[in-house]
Amino acid sequence: MAGLKKTRTYVADLRENQCVDEVFLVLSRSVRHTRSGNPFLALELGDRTGRIQARVWDNVDAVKVSAAVDRFVRVQGQVGMFNDTLQINVGGLETVADESVDLADFLPASRRDPEAMESELRALLERVATPHLRALNESFFEDPEFWSLFRKAPAAKMIHHATLGGLLEHTLSVAGLCLDIAARYAHLDADLLLTGALLHDVGKIRELFWNRRFDYTDEGRLIGHIVLGAEMVTERARRVEGFPAETLLVLRHMILSHHGQYEWGSPKRPQTMEALALHYADDLDGKLNTFREFLRSEDERDPESRWTSYHRTLDRHLFKGTRPAGDDGE
Repeated sequence: MAGLKKTRTYVADLRENQCVDEVFLVLSRSVRHTRSGNPFLALELGDRTGRIQARVWDNVDAVKVSAAVDRFVRVQGQVGMFNDTLQINVGGLETVADESVDLADFLPASRRDPEAMESELRALLERVATPHLRALNESFFEDPEFWSLFRKAPAAKMIHHATLGGLLEHTLSVAGLCLDIAARYAHLDADLLLTGALLHDVGKIRELFWNRRFDYTDEGRLIGHIVLGAEMVTERARRVEGFPAETLLVLRHMILSHHGQYEWGSPKRPQTMEALALHYADDLDGKLNTFREFLRSEDERDPESRWTSYHRTLDRHLFKGTRPAGDDGE
């Protein structure tokens, strides 16, 4: 098979009798047998738009080696229908090198422009006037290794902002809300609150991984982003000459308490005004994003229904009213 083509056909675009020549991610693989006892390879393939079953009828042993789970493969074949479900009958399959694949084709990405988000972040960093807080923020966001991870990371595996760039998008939203709160409540320390917003989820670059799929690292499962984030901030603050001990204490508290409730995984509940403001800004942005993405999901695009199905995380049905499904005004 020749080199990769530029125009992509996604799983959601596939139709019966369509010829396929495309790269997919192998999600599952098993060897099965027909009624006559002949082996065939059953695959589940996917990209960011969905999943599709595929069958390899010939050269099963050879193809099985190339079609390992979590591997990118280029598939040639034809889409058929089996038990009212689309299925690719594979004629050719080969492994594709990771570096030739755009992860955005296989993982959902933020709808916001990455360069615009970076510009917004840089403008927020400029708003922090307190020297030691500004130096702390810069120690993170001017670090090329940290930034390369932060700008691509999701904010969650699946609940809210579960997209490439989702962590940056969520951080900007929380920071914007905190600026609005600080403008209304002048007795808050605006620089401390903005710094807490910018740094509250830095531990997620160690909690999650986003290579082929979103999932938790060992650190993420055993420790979690809240404690990891507090450790990261503590380590970098101690590199800033003269960083005030009490400022570090309350900033660590903001990170450790930003989930707000023990049952939500927060080691502490907010006990300063800035910590309380950060918690509610974080919670608001997470819940509104969850609501919006649920309305956008394919399962909720029924124009005849004014209500969504039950949402387990939000613990309720959600009212769509006359708003077209998936329309949030953008």
